[in-house]
Amino acid sequence: MKNFKVLGTGCANCKTTFKLIDDAAKAAGVEVELEKIEDMAEIMGYGIMSTPGVVLDGMVVHSGGLPTKDAIDGWLAESSDSTCCSGSSESSSGGCC
Repeated sequence: MKNFKVLGTGCANCKTTFKLIDDAAKAAGVEVELEKIEDMAEIMGYGIMSTPGVVLDGMVVHSGGLPTKDAIDGWLAESSDSTCCSGSSESSSGGCC
């Protein structure tokens, strides 16, 4: 299961980012753990200076402004499974393995 953290103080873009990820995960049938992080010390601990920030499985994947649908779909499509790139073009682009 993927772990997403949306980092932000509760602004409109932060709330929208949370909803975009939640809606996209449901539409794709991908099970995710999704949490809001509003504590400034924790947000700054990730090096985020512009919110919303998105952390996927411990790595910052987005900072500032709304992420695009394509970006979110890409995050959801990535797999941590060791066989995720079998027969996929992602292996040559570094997309999932």
